[in-house]
Amino acid sequence: MNLFRNLLFWIVLALVGALVAQLLVRDPGHVLVRYGGYDYTMTVVDALLMGVAAIALVWVLWKGLSLPLSALRRHRKKHARARLVEGLEALHQGHWARAEKALSQAAQPQRVGRNEVAAIAHLAAARAADARGDDDAVARHLDALAAERPLDAAIARAQRQLDAGTFESALETLDTAPQPLPPRGLALRAQALAALGRSGEAYGLLGALRQQHALPTAELARLESSWAEAGLREAADANVLADRWEALPKPLRSDPAAVAAYAERAAALRWDEAATRSVEQALDANWSDSLASLYGRLPVGRLEARQSNAERWLQQHPASPALLLALARLLRAQRRWPQAEGYLHRAIAQGAGSEGWEELGHGFAEAGDETLARLSYANALCSARDEAIVELPGRDLRQRIFDEAAIEERDEHGMPRLRG
Repeated sequence: MNLFRNLLFWIVLALVGALVAQLLVRDPGHVLVRYGGYDYTMTVVDALLMGVAAIALVWVLWKGLSLPLSALRRHRKKHARARLVEGLEALHQGHWARAEKALSQAAQPQRVGRNEVAAIAHLAAARAADARGDDDAVARHLDALAAERPLDAAIARAQRQLDAGTFESALETLDTAPQPLPPRGLALRAQALAALGRSGEAYGLLGALRQQHALPTAELARLESSWAEAGLREAADANVLADRWEALPKPLRSDPAAVAAYAERAAALRWDEAATRSVEQALDANWSDSLASLYGRLPVGRLEARQSNAERWLQQHPASPALLLALARLLRAQRRWPQAEGYLHRAIAQGAGSEGWEELGHGFAEAGDETLARLSYANALCSARDEAIVELPGRDLRQRIFDEAAIEERDEHGMPRLRG
């Protein structure tokens, strides 16, 4: 394409030259120059040729005079690049002092021309000084960088402040830097916001981070889940909580961690229906033992409705220790201890562990049976330590066999589920 354009340019130029030549042949013109009492006459062609010759002479003289300066400039640039390469290689190899020295030389201001590698050299020198633990040298290099590249200096300072745990300073540095922030600056700002307990604002930056490919896709997915959960827990009131929940993509609204965060925060805000409904919808869509356990622990009402849902799920997941434990908690909250005790024995037999024994101890304590309560609490401690437990008196062989029986689980279509 460049060859075609160049060829077209020279063809057009030749045509224009031929046209001008034809005009000058017909009328060569007359140029009169009067200077110092003398008259100089010539044709237009001669005047043009003399003008071109004068310009060429001036250009040759200028090049001749500036040749030493150009050579000196090229020498200094070559030297700066060589120092930069040497410094970067030493930085990669861990020779911090040697790297900083070479990079400082590469970043020195040039008396002739402009040092094009100064910004890179200052950044790398700051890294070398930071690796040596010399904070004064780091500040000196970053101050020199800020004079020419304030945005680059701000990003480097913010990274150091984040690493040091001074998140407010990092956020202030980025907010006062020249805008808009580049991808790395956006990523650092989101990290600072999340660290300051403002995960909802960090979550709002995910769109820009994705658009600018600031982080790998897998890391963005992890941060999305983490910031969504934290943002729900940080919601100041029910309106903010509802807005953040509705803003989540559909897959996240079925994620156990996000659902648990929403339900627990809704329960803390006395929004009982929203807390239980979110867990119910998530469990209906995709079973999770952690959410089933949370369903029985939520400090909200609707005990009978929750019990009914738990019994419905138990038909599909009869061997789930988390669900059995949740159902026992709901029954105990309704003062129905005998039924709750039966579910707790089944939960422990199916693997509820120390949590099941502790709940059993609470039930016996409320029922006034101190002996069994103490034994249950002791078993909870033994279970947590992977030590042998003591069988409770009064449980016959038939009851123990029923508790430990492997019950076939079926899906909503009645088909048996395969246990992993």
